[in-house]
Amino acid sequence: MDKSGHLGIASVPYRAGVGVPPGLEVLDFPGLLARAEGHGVPVYSPKRNEFHELIAIRSGTLRTSVDFTDHELAAGDWLWVHPGQVHQYGSDLRAVDGWIVLFPAAFLGTATAEAAGADRGAWQPARPLAGTERAALWRTLELLDGEYRRWGGLPPEIHVDVLRHLLSVIVLRLAHPSGVPAEGEGGGEAFLRFRRAVERDFAHTHRVEDYAARLGYSVRTLTRATRGAVGCGAKRFLDDRVLLEAKRLLVHTDLAAAAIGQRLGFPDAGVFTKFFRQRTGETPAAFRARTAAGERRA
Repeated sequence: MDKSGHLGIASVPYRAGVGVPPGLEVLDFPGLLARAEGHGVPVYSPKRNEFHELIAIRSGTLRTSVDFTDHELAAGDWLWVHPGQVHQYGSDLRAVDGWIVLFPAAFLGTATAEAAGADRGAWQPARPLAGTERAALWRTLELLDGEYRRWGGLPPEIHVDVLRHLLSVIVLRLAHPSGVPAEGEGGGEAFLRFRRAVERDFAHTHRVEDYAARLGYSVRTLTRATRGAVGCGAKRFLDDRVLLEAKRLLVHTDLAAAAIGQRLGFPDAGVFTKFFRQRTGETPAAFRARTAAGERRA
């Protein structure tokens, strides 16, 4: 157990490969298995990567979960797992064909990262990508893979720029599929500022009024902006972030529920338990026991 109380989950740093471009890896699933084995990382165990993991499926079906949300990916599907999220593969990686692109946050330029929402949670298209969009993305991914495997054919700084530009095309297209507003677009600057403030301060205050005062908006403005961006009110958005962190700590640490509640800004264990039960239908202890039993069966 580390000082934060984390148990049973690896925090995986980005380790640059030898003889490949710095800051980027483009792998197939056998390559991912070999990479994990080479670094001593149990590939099927839950983990928190300190880098982005972009998954694209060419054939077969892949089951995986990100922050307690299950995903079943089929041919043509994509999933973007962000640094710090709890990710676990749930099916045999040898039975699926596709690509995994690994890159630390710094590899994308600041403007691209912001435009693509690289600080957001797990992302999937809200609808299947149109045929022309899907074909264009696959062609770009094939170009990225080809350039990655030709490392050394250009001066290193030029080659890295080529790879960065190709990856930027992919992440921007994924973040902005035709006809589908990107998360946050409907809420404008008010929502974007609120989201950043929530991520920074959710463990310190659970009152939308506090965020509104700090940001210079009314509660009504934040509520309207949040509903326009993500389809729920500001309070629900804030509570969902607190609840996610509570689940992470319950499953992946041995901290007592009271200590978790204190860490998340609740005045006492009773208030935390009430909050958790109202939003999940079970107590923190019951949630911890149920998920632990599920992991043992898996």
